[in-house]
Amino acid sequence: MENVGSFALLLALALAAYSLGGSAVGAWRNKPVLVKSSQRATIAVWALVTLGIASLFYLLMTDQFRMSYVAAHSNRDLPLFYKATSLWSGQEGSLLLWSWILSTYAMLIVVIHRKASPAVKPLIPWVNAVMMGSQCFFLWLNTIVASPFHLLLASGEGAVNMAVPDGKGLNPLLQHPAMVIHPPILYIGYVGFAVPFAFAAATLIVKPKGEEWIHVTRKWTMVTWLFLGTGILLGARWAYAVLGWGGYWGWDPVENASFMPWLTGTAFLHSVMMQEKKGMLKVWNMALVFSTYLLCLFGTSLTRSGMVSSVHAFARSPIAPYFTAMLALGVTFSVGLLLMSRDYLRSENRLESLVSRESSFLFNNLVLLAACFTVLWGTLFPVISDAVTGNKISVGPAFFNKVNIPVGLFLLFLTGVGPLLAWRRSSLDGLRRNFLGPAILGGVALVGLFAAGMRSFFALMTFMLCVFVTATIVQEFYKGASVLARKRGISLLAGVRDLTLSNTRRYGGYVVHIAIVLMFIGFAGQAFTAELETELKPGESATLKNYRFDLTSVTNQDNPNFAGMTAVVDVYKDGEKIATMDPERRFYKASQQPTSVVNIRQRLNEDLYLVLLGPGQDRAGVGIHAYVNPLVMWLWIGGFVNILGTLLALKPSRGVHETPRRAAALVVPDAVRATL
Repeated sequence: MENVGSFALLLALALAAYSLGGSAVGAWRNKPVLVKSSQRATIAVWALVTLGIASLFYLLMTDQFRMSYVAAHSNRDLPLFYKATSLWSGQEGSLLLWSWILSTYAMLIVVIHRKASPAVKPLIPWVNAVMMGSQCFFLWLNTIVASPFHLLLASGEGAVNMAVPDGKGLNPLLQHPAMVIHPPILYIGYVGFAVPFAFAAATLIVKPKGEEWIHVTRKWTMVTWLFLGTGILLGARWAYAVLGWGGYWGWDPVENASFMPWLTGTAFLHSVMMQEKKGMLKVWNMALVFSTYLLCLFGTSLTRSGMVSSVHAFARSPIAPYFTAMLALGVTFSVGLLLMSRDYLRSENRLESLVSRESSFLFNNLVLLAACFTVLWGTLFPVISDAVTGNKISVGPAFFNKVNIPVGLFLLFLTGVGPLLAWRRSSLDGLRRNFLGPAILGGVALVGLFAAGMRSFFALMTFMLCVFVTATIVQEFYKGASVLARKRGISLLAGVRDLTLSNTRRYGGYVVHIAIVLMFIGFAGQAFTAELETELKPGESATLKNYRFDLTSVTNQDNPNFAGMTAVVDVYKDGEKIATMDPERRFYKASQQPTSVVNIRQRLNEDLYLVLLGPGQDRAGVGIHAYVNPLVMWLWIGGFVNILGTLLALKPSRGVHETPRRAAALVVPDAVRATL
């Protein structure tokens, strides 16, 4: 089977190179037959890479320990559920997953846009060529540099294949349900930004009239942005539930690597509206699209080069120079296209007022890019300091928080203000009408929380802005829905439904903004976290805030995969028993690595987080680390609402596919349109 996988990837590389050249030459020379042949080659590349990844999956599932990759990342006693995770747990497998997702995107572009509109159709061959350029790079890595189909060779003279009786097993930190879905979802987002990159490059090559390419690119960007954001949250959930340090985000270099393209992708989704509506920021938008995919490549390189230390990163490997070369090529290609297209990208309008929707989008972009630069600088500072002074100086969470908390609060403010400002220029009366009520509610919330004893400045500002933003969004829904309800004689809820479906992009965006508010509530809870580390013997107790922990017993277990210790803890709140918790400490036999199994009691107001550290110093007791983490649940709720809002924004508005008579009945009234 390894020969099948190796040959499939090698043939896929050859066909990807043919598709790259054929698409470019066919589009340049106007050879439709060559273009069509190249697109069929793209579909064949997908089929071959699928065969390659299926071959590796088969080798893992059947315990073929003569294969180096299988021996390093799986073992006989590993549950089948986690053998699937082994597919992307190592360097070679994760790169193969990247190639497969990239080939899937390329195939979907060919299939979905085979009957594209006249404005988009000339772009597709160039889109395919750019996609196949990336595909060639990753297939080169899969076949030449980091093949997952290498045999395990015996040491000594000669290359003699050998098979070990069992493998080293999957890293214990990866043996968690979240890691079965987190990497694929994150990669779908990472790899997917190759699509808007390809459309942007194709647009600068073809230079079509009109802005239809923006609509196509925006939809692809929203899909990949959704997957990347969901993947980041799943990673945060994994860190919270597995790593045992009590938090979900530590500004780890690999966390930062995924966060940076999310920031620039978010900036593009906002600023592209200015190009659609006003013909502005054309160069800016192209630069954002290019930067986002290049940051994805940079982040992928960061996790594999050994450049920075991280619990998430792969070991140091010789793959870094190839990514450096690819990044240099990508930057040169992008900058070259931008320089050659300056006239084509000339803006049609200028910013007329600082108090307008255009200015709010511009401020939004500047702040997002400032946050991205801060994260990039802090992530690379150890590398820069090592190169300049010879000492690797790490930048801790304090630096990132000091800069990004104020930035985040300003972005939260813009979330409520931006959509309600008028295009071109906002009048004083319009500002009063839109923001007086929400501002009063925000002020009341601030005074009330301060009177209740809250003294954390950033927490107070966060809750005040959350109330302000929520009020502006609810106000917008209420205004439009009440007009529709009166006009059509329907209930207010039915009015909300019809209003939302009449402009899903706008109101789906509002739902996403509500999701951001919910996430910020979760972030604000970190200001009130409390923790306790202690050593207990059975029968002893410890207290944290209004909680008491009684250690009732310690039990041991042993199975083929791991040996473990479990602490049984009765938890009391204000003197009343509320739960029995059982955190574990495990030692995985194949990998010879220990890990903790955290026990979390989750509620809307706060999480109770319990970690078993292991035997105590005198071996009679055990170490317990307890945390009280307020409001964390709202972060996960916000992530779910974000998915719903993005899916709603992707859904066509109701009038798009209705019959003329039905569509006419759904036209938004003038009174509602004035609020849009």
